[in-house]
Amino acid sequence: MTVLSVPGATLHYQVEGSGPVLLLSQSGEGDADRTVDLVPLLADTFTVVTYDRRGLSRSVLDPAAPPVTMADHADDVARLLAEVADGPALMAGFSMGAAIGLQVAARHPGVLGTLIAHEPVMPNLLPDAGRADHVAELTAIQQAYASGGLTAALPAITRHLGIDPAHDETEDGLTPQPLTARRQANFGFFIGTEFTAVTKDALDPARLAHTGTRVIPAIGRTTRPSVHTYRCALALAELLGTEPVTLPGGHNGNTAFPHATARTLKTLLTTPEALGEQASDL
Repeated sequence: MTVLSVPGATLHYQVEGSGPVLLLSQSGEGDADRTVDLVPLLADTFTVVTYDRRGLSRSVLDPAAPPVTMADHADDVARLLAEVADGPALMAGFSMGAAIGLQVAARHPGVLGTLIAHEPVMPNLLPDAGRADHVAELTAIQQAYASGGLTAALPAITRHLGIDPAHDETEDGLTPQPLTARRQANFGFFIGTEFTAVTKDALDPARLAHTGTRVIPAIGRTTRPSVHTYRCALALAELLGTEPVTLPGGHNGNTAFPHATARTLKTLLTTPEALGEQASDL
């Protein structure tokens, strides 16, 4: 197990492959193992880094550590990439991971060369009414969890993200991801603590237009346009004056379609523009 001590926590991370450094930052309760099917498909082209966010799985919080903030997550990524990369890294963030990537771009210039931000959970990107609706939806999920646990919260989360586990298509042969005790604990931390970090974050989205990071907004091919994170990606694209790229599947397409996602990420991240200063490492 590879660990990194950071203020307030100890981070667990994993490294596989060779080539330019690519950090995969997970959605929801996902830890370093969430993309177990995707990582091997990228490791022939990239040095793939995955990690458990502080408070999840093996990334243990220090005793009496204060509630996690989005700035904490951004600082963690900056410290982790300083440990494993020699220069600006590539990053693909999904949902919560995309929001963290945007925080890194804004708060730590020079750490990321290119960021793919897939459907970020970032209410501040939306106009006032949409922002209020997004925050209210996240707050309602917290309330459902507080009153009825995961049994009540999971249906609300799937509705919020436009996910239908019973009918959504996937590639064949995926590694099972059962709802273990560890995943249940991660869900509890994600809903109870990280939702609050998201809703209370005050990062001005205008800062994202003036970073040194090339940000690529991304949407899921089958995500409903009414989903707030989809709308956040569109708002990010408008802010940056660009068009969003489309990734396979819906909000969880990176886990449902690992082969198709790997092909798309390689196409997006192996161009000279994407690699930037890392091009000399090839």
